Amino acid sequence: MAVLKEKDRKEVGQLLAGLTHDVRLLMFTQEHECQWCETTRELVTEVAELAPKLNAEIHDFVAEKDLAGEYGIRRVPAIVVMGARDVGIRFYGVPAGYEFAALLEAIQAVGRNAHGLPDGVITELSRIEQPVHLQVMVTPTCPYCAPAVVAAHRLAMASDQISADMVEVSEFPQIAMRYQVQGVPKTIINEDASFVGSQPVTNVVQEILKAVGGA
Repeated sequence: MAVLKEKDRKEVGQLLAGLTHDVRLLMFTQEHECQWCETTRELVTEVAELAPKLNAEIHDFVAEKDLAGEYGIRRVPAIVVMGARDVGIRFYGVPAGYEFAALLEAIQAVGRNAHGLPDGVITELSRIEQPVHLQVMVTPTCPYCAPAVVAAHRLAMASDQISADMVEVSEFPQIAMRYQVQGVPKTIINEDASFVGSQPVTNVVQEILKAVGGA
């Protein structure tokens, strides 16, 4: 049974028609699939069929543990969105509901090789001199979560120091408990700092600089 309705397929196809660069969707599942692995795999496969520049690669998290390790994949289902190189964009959990828009935004950004951030933000990002890992905790029904994910992914595209994950906390309750997630979106910075809410990208950069001692 298809995940996307025919009307949605047409809209997504039109949205992704302008891709100018090849995009790879690396989806990690496992032989005995987790609760949301099948849906995520089907979604990735269906989306990849809608644009000639898109390619879906399905990998086994257990059988291909070296490859999973190479991409830093810690849990499934997981999606890596990348072009000719890995820019640090990850989705953990099925990107459903509002988060489907965040997946499409990531594909478009990579497929056009354009993060869309202003020069002032790029200047601020140049002050980051150490690796930064952003984890944006979300739920599919949260309308404010997708913009927070998009901002984090754009920062990952713009800076080699930043990687950014979407984490669907209802699929990973142990992570929600670990980071004491009581409201979403909640962004974790390098395990040490966090903030709640969808912030303008300039504010996110300042939160990062504050966390790594650059503010």
